[in-house]
Order: sequence, then structure tokens, then C-alpha cells
Amino acid sequence: MSAAQEQTRRPGWKFLRDVVIIVVAALLASFLVKAYLVRSFYIPSASMENTLLIGDRVLVNELVPGVVPVQRGDVVVFQDPGGWLTAAQGDDLIKRVIGMPGDTVSCCDSQGRLSVNGHPVDESYVVLEPGSDRVSRQDFTVTVPKGRLWVMGDNRSDSADSRVHGTVPVSDVVGRAFLTTWPVSRWTVLSRHADVWDGVPDASSTGGTP
Repeated sequence: MSAAQEQTRRPGWKFLRDVVIIVVAALLASFLVKAYLVRSFYIPSASMENTLLIGDRVLVNELVPGVVPVQRGDVVVFQDPGGWLTAAQGDDLIKRVIGMPGDTVSCCDSQGRLSVNGHPVDESYVVLEPGSDRVSRQDFTVTVPKGRLWVMGDNRSDSADSRVHGTVPVSDVVGRAFLTTWPVSRWTVLSRHADVWDGVPDASSTGGTP
């Protein structure tokens, strides 16, 4: 092989090598993102309607809560703490965070609203039971223990949530759902409704235990 042929061949091999490296790097990055940062979950029940419908798929940010803290209003996926699901129903659930550690959550006030740390919350996203103006059929008052969360479904009349099963360990949270990806017609960013939740005072400012 002449020197000229060798020089012609080397750029071609370098190009192929670069393509292989790029493809391998892209596949590796995709695997790492899927394994450690983002996961997809299927919605099997009506407990989060109309925010999430049966058959929807959502992307979940797994940096929550390990790197990014959980906030009130977040829609979170969590592992069954025990007794929430049957073996046939799987291991994961999805609900909205209502109470943080130390928060006092109560229901209902004279307008049928939840209150968190004495602050009434207007939950515009909640599906009410037909003929009711209350966000929960049950009256309750609970102070959320340290390291745990009070979670509820948006479809309050069709959600067996913390009202039935109690609080959820923060350590059981898999991540925060942030995007509905399927079906295409349902593509949307999931809101924590900051306008609803950012006005709630912290438990420490109202005499609660953080």
C-alpha cells in the first residue's frame, strides 16, 4: 500500500471510529439517564383524575427526593409502604403531596377545604364527589410525623390514600412525576400548583414540629 493510499484510508477509519464512539456514548448516556435520573410509569387507576387518566404514562424525576427536596403539591411515585396494594396491583403508587413532616393537615372547613398549618387551601384540580362541595368525605386532623408525608389522590372520592393507609415514608418516594408523555393528546407538564401551595406556612412558623 502506497503512502498516499494509507493517508486516504486513515481518515476513513477515524470517521468510523468516531461514529462508534458517539453511538456508544449516546447509548450509555441514555441507559444512565433511564436507570438513575428518569423513569416512565403507567397509570393504572382513576385515583388521580383528572390530572392523570387511566392509561397515561408519566416521566418521573428520580433526583427527588435524594437531591431535590419534595414539596407540597408535588405528584410523587412511591413504593408501597405495606398494605396499600395487593400482589396483583404491583409495587408503586402515585399521589399528590399534601402534608410535609411536621405539618398539621385537617379537613374540612366551612367551605369544604383542606387546611394545612391553619392555612385553607383552594385545590382547583380536585375532582369532588358528585353532589358534594367537600374535598374529602372524611373529617380528619393529623400531624405528619418526622420523615413522612401525607399524600392524597386528586380524585378524592376514588382514592385510597393517606386517609385510609396513613403517612408515607419520604424514603419510599421513587421520584416526582413531571411530564405526561402518552397518549400524545395528553402530553403536558404536570403542575404542583405553586399558586395553591406556596402560601402555606411552614410547620415551624405555626408551632409544629419540623
